[in-house]
Amino acid sequence: MKTSLVSILSLSLLIFLSLSSPSLSDRCNPQDKKVLLEIKAAFNNPYHLASWNPKTDCCDWYSLECDLNTSRVIALTIFSGNISGQIPAAVGDLPFLKNLEFHKLTNLTGTIPSAIAKLKNLQELTLSWTNLSGPVPTFLTQLTNLNFIDLSFNDLTGSIPPSLSQLTKLNAIHLDRNKLTGEIPESFGKFTGNVPDLYLSHNQLTGAVPKSLGNLNFTVLDFSRNKLVGDISFLFGTNKTIQIVNFSRNKFEFDLSKVKFPASLTSLDLNHNNITGTLPEGLTALNFQYLNVSYNRLCGQIPVGGKLQSFDMYSYFHNRCLCGSPLPACK
Repeated sequence: MKTSLVSILSLSLLIFLSLSSPSLSDRCNPQDKKVLLEIKAAFNNPYHLASWNPKTDCCDWYSLECDLNTSRVIALTIFSGNISGQIPAAVGDLPFLKNLEFHKLTNLTGTIPSAIAKLKNLQELTLSWTNLSGPVPTFLTQLTNLNFIDLSFNDLTGSIPPSLSQLTKLNAIHLDRNKLTGEIPESFGKFTGNVPDLYLSHNQLTGAVPKSLGNLNFTVLDFSRNKLVGDISFLFGTNKTIQIVNFSRNKFEFDLSKVKFPASLTSLDLNHNNITGTLPEGLTALNFQYLNVSYNRLCGQIPVGGKLQSFDMYSYFHNRCLCGSPLPACK
């Protein structure tokens, strides 16, 4: 009887404490919770964030993640929701954030707020498929832990900040599908840490690709659909490790027959340029998954062998005098 009474009293005490002390039932850091509710209010309390209820544990809310050990918010990932307005400055008040993502929010407007520069632990920044405008911010170079930047599919304008090359941990930079102008920074050939994949397509970039880029071993380069000019053959070579290249729909001019391609190359898109010469015999040794050299000024017979005949005529047509399978036979 005595034991039962003690058990009942202990259980009652635990229930009382759990009700009177949120810290026992709510893992969420109070300051993080306050900031998240400020972000929700700044977006006018959208239905997409309905789970952000101040009476519940914020670590259980949708669109975010807490660290299991510290219970601090480490990821804020809001996407595909009916959310309007600008990115609230309050996002900079989540000091443990490693991943910030606003994706496919077409009513998200304004510029990228400088408050993001306070997120010193940030590793991944994705602000894509929105209507964000203004420049690519130079303050991104203050976020020295960044390994991934995706600012694609926005309305960003201005030039690409040369200082992005100071970020030594970057694996990829996505600046494609914007309205960026100017030249590719010469500093992009001077990354001192990781050599990131560069996605710069569908902009209004001009000028020649800096020769400095030839000093690095890139894996992916996508400069397609810009207004770039000149010779880019220096980006290839047997000592390179590049795998995927898309230089299509620019104004590049060089002699393709003189180019030595690396064994690592699996995708090559050069369509709609002013490239001359013949297709090098060395292309037959490559394990191509994709190839397109159409709409250039190439001549001569398509080498026989490897994967070259596995592509249809549309990979080769509209050249000056290119011939041989899969095009009509040479005369």
